Amino acid sequence: MSSSAPQPYKLIATDLDGTLLRHDETVSERTRQALAAATAAGAAHIVVTGRAVPWTRHILDALDYKGLAVCGQGGQVYHAGEHRLLTSVTLDRQLAGLALAKIEAETGPLHLAASRDGLEGEVLVGPGYRVQEGPLPNVMLDDPGELWAAPLNKVYIQHPTLDDDALALAARQVAGDLVGVTVAGEGIVELLPLGLSKATGLSLAARRLGVTAKETLAFGDMPNDIPMFAWSARGVAMSNAHDELKAVADELTASNEEDGIAMVLERLYLS
Repeated sequence: MSSSAPQPYKLIATDLDGTLLRHDETVSERTRQALAAATAAGAAHIVVTGRAVPWTRHILDALDYKGLAVCGQGGQVYHAGEHRLLTSVTLDRQLAGLALAKIEAETGPLHLAASRDGLEGEVLVGPGYRVQEGPLPNVMLDDPGELWAAPLNKVYIQHPTLDDDALALAARQVAGDLVGVTVAGEGIVELLPLGLSKATGLSLAARRLGVTAKETLAFGDMPNDIPMFAWSARGVAMSNAHDELKAVADELTASNEEDGIAMVLERLYLS
């Protein structure tokens, strides 16, 4: 990352949860206006989220968002205006099963959930997995074997006692050569195709838009945003961000509840 990149930036990449969205899954009027000012000045805004497309579409539609979105932790590039999936990377289920066996040999039994591939891909929740309250749909399973019945984007893991960071560390140590491991939110540790990150999908989408990393400004709040910050010219962490992301950020701004994105964009595009 370089703090001397050209300004204003031609691409603004924003995470959703804990970053662009407030806790009620809305975007404030001030942030909408700041993004509108940036796009009026010639910048493109792209959403880059860990959520798979089925958990993202309703938010993009509510925002009247017509551009590209990077979903599924970089595994999916989605055209919101056309409601079309342009690219999708799936997790090798055999490798994932081997990775899980190695992790459980180290940590003991895990609780599992998984995100199925595709525009209509369901999030399947196995026994014991704690689902966060909210409007996002999921399918509860009695038989964990059903998780593996169709192509997947990712597997979610939880442990009865280990916290997110400790679980992710243990998973990387024993299975980091088989799958990618990231912390995407509170209670959300994910197993992904090896090498996949938000930077992977963002670079693909940026190429389609004719924009380079040196022209990109990124906003985020969790460790899964670290690769996106590394790829972009400048990374801005929200005040509510995980300490690991703050440590690599070029700048800190206010929280997602306090229009942190708007504060930065107003300085760049309205001053």
